[in-house]
Amino acid sequence: MASLDDILTTQKNGVQAINLYANSLSKYAGSYSTKEISASTVVKSSSGWVSTVSVLVIGTTQGYLYDTNSTSATTGNRIYAVPNVLGVYQVQIPFATGLVFVPGTNSIVSIGYS
Repeated sequence: MASLDDILTTQKNGVQAINLYANSLSKYAGSYSTKEISASTVVKSSSGWVSTVSVLVIGTTQGYLYDTNSTSATTGNRIYAVPNVLGVYQVQIPFATGLVFVPGTNSIVSIGYS
C-alpha cells in the first residue's frame, strides 16, 4: 500500500507536468496583447513569439511586423505582412531581437504575443 508521502509526491508531479504543458501552450496562444495600434510601435524589445494579429480598421496600405527593437525598421527585418483585410490572423512566428509593428496608412491593429 502506498504511503501518504508517495500519494502526495505523485500528485505534486502531476501538477508540475500540467503546469509545464500549460506554459508551453501559452506561447502559441499569446500571453500578452496590445491595445489598438495606429502608429509605428515597439511591441516588445526582446525575443518572443507573435501569435495573432487582429486587423480592427482597414487602412489604405498594408502594415508590417519587423524583428527589431527600433521603429526605424528596414525591409531586411520584415517577418510578416499584415493583410489589409478585417480579421484575426494566426501568425505563429518567432522573433529574435524584438517586435515592431508599422501600420498601414489609417489602419488599426491589435497583436497577441509572448
